[in-house]
This record gives sequence, structure tokens and C-alpha cells, in this order.
Amino acid sequence: MVDWRWVGYNALIYLAAMQSISKDMYEAAALDGASRRRQFWSITIPQLRPTIIFTLIVSTIGGLQLFTEPLMFTSGAGAISGGSEGQFQTITMYLLDVMNTRFRWGYAGAVALVLFLLIALVSLVNYLLARRISSDK
Repeated sequence: MVDWRWVGYNALIYLAAMQSISKDMYEAAALDGASRRRQFWSITIPQLRPTIIFTLIVSTIGGLQLFTEPLMFTSGAGAISGGSEGQFQTITMYLLDVMNTRFRWGYAGAVALVLFLLIALVSLVNYLLARRISSDK
């Protein structure tokens, strides 16, 4: 279910990115004798690298914030423990469980801060990679 949530979003982004690649590059590569496989690895993938990094980071952030889909598998109203043994509990479900069920507000604040720091760290890595890729041109 989560995979299908991101497929359409990422497909549109990749479609737009692939349409922005100049056809002249492929024509020049074909004239130079490059096979379709070589064109893919030497033209398409390098041109899509910023898009790949963007979708990877945005999907990772979305995965860290995952809440609704696992909640649909719970057995009753108010049950946010993530299954009988917590087998499908996510970070956000754990945060809500600590906050609303166990009433440990300080610990829940610490969990929220760690989640924020994880998202900030992933975003920083994204920024550094994107800056490195753009400077390689």
C-alpha cells in the first residue's frame, strides 16, 4: 500500500526529468556508435542523478513520517501500539503511543526531537549531495 502511495508521485517526477533530457545527446551518442544500454548508463542516469536523489530523500522522509497505513491494521479504536507485539509500529505511531497512552510527555518530546533531527540530517545530506552534483557540471 505504501509503495503504491509513492509510485505515481515519483513516476511523474521521473517522467518530467526524462522529458527534459535533450534528444541531441542521444542522437550524438547514436552517431558515435553507443548502444541503447550505453546511452542509458552514460546519458540518462547522469542526467537523472539530481532527480534520483530528490525522490530518494523525499520518499525517505515520507517513510519516517509514516502513520496512516499501519494504523489501518490496528484492532480497534484508540489502539496505536502497532500490532500485538509492535511489529508494524512506526516512529510516529510510537510517538503518539508514548504521548497519548503512556502519558510520558517529556519522553514523547524527546522522540519528536529525534524524529526532527533525523529528518534534518537526511535533508542536509540531500543538500550536500545536490550541491556536489551541481558543482560537477
